[in-house]
Amino acid sequence: MNHAMDESHAHHRVPVNTDTRPQVLRRLSYIEGHLQGVRRMIEEDRYCVDVLKQTYAVRKAIEKLEALILENHLNGCVVQGIKEGHEGEVVSELLELYESAGR
Repeated sequence: MNHAMDESHAHHRVPVNTDTRPQVLRRLSYIEGHLQGVRRMIEEDRYCVDVLKQTYAVRKAIEKLEALILENHLNGCVVQGIKEGHEGEVVSELLELYESAGR
């Protein structure tokens, strides 16, 4: 990650909200369990379509995790950054995030 960017955004960085953290950790546990299941399926030579269905479930779970973290970011870091008068930096960071998500 670009350290210069890290320093420029340090003023409005906050961790995942403590109210949201348990949800994030639950989703991560769910994803980890699903990934372990996919590994077992591969090791057990399971049918490709069944494996793919599970990988799709993992992808959906990751998307839900990302949405939860993004919501936390928008309601925390973004709001705080704007209140502190760093609108340009906040918007730049969001645009960079948007571009990264599109890849």
